[in-house]
Amino acid sequence: MEAVFEPDADGQVLLRRDGAIATVTLNRPERRNALSLAANRRLHALWDEIDADPGIRAVVLTSADCGTFCAGMDLKEAAALRAATGKDILDLLEDPFYERLRAVRVPVIAAMTGHFTAGGMVLAANADLRVGLAGTSGGITEARVGRGTPWAAPMVAMLPLAVLMEMAVTAQLLPVERLYALGFVNAVEATPAAVRAKAADYARVIAANAPLSVAAAKAGLSASVDLGAHAGYAVSKARHREVYASADAIEGPLAFAEKRPPHWQGR
Repeated sequence: MEAVFEPDADGQVLLRRDGAIATVTLNRPERRNALSLAANRRLHALWDEIDADPGIRAVVLTSADCGTFCAGMDLKEAAALRAATGKDILDLLEDPFYERLRAVRVPVIAAMTGHFTAGGMVLAANADLRVGLAGTSGGITEARVGRGTPWAAPMVAMLPLAVLMEMAVTAQLLPVERLYALGFVNAVEATPAAVRAKAADYARVIAANAPLSVAAAKAGLSASVDLGAHAGYAVSKARHREVYASADAIEGPLAFAEKRPPHWQGR
């Protein structure tokens, strides 16, 4: 299927569909891919658009090359908005901590083609898999500029508490290689192109799997993070009932026995 590009009005966030894979690209390299008010709104709307398309089975979230995956909130715009409206920029955002990203129906792979700090770290943490660029760093840098980090709470399931506390209270960056060794990053690649290629590889593998199984796996694991292992297990079992009762649950073993690729119906 031919890829389709859909820029927002200002071209700050791009959506590309290529078969079952959607690629969302932050496109503000001149501002280190910092998220403006318009970019935040467009990004939030895209998750609903993606969820409404059953043909999409995996998402790659990346950004234009500039050395930074995402520098977080556009602080210059935030200061201007404060002066003009008297409001903090978070009060003007529908989803200030990008929580909608965590609820996307299909797995999201963050292809981090540069440093990731503040809101860039939020996007990385709220994705399901992460691919980083060798020689870059990530951090929770809000303490440097008087901002806050309530969004870091779910990261206690992703990093050792001592490391997470170090990141939050020192606001210092950690090399992506260390974050990989700690299990926060799934892979580290040598170039931005290789980062995107690895993320696309993950997306292709995911898209080839049974969609109901993938969705139930993501939902069950996410529930365990949110609710704890016992309650999450109950949610996971409930979500998997649909999987076991599906036509795909019959098709998978049949395709294996007949030595052919399965034809998933998602039902």
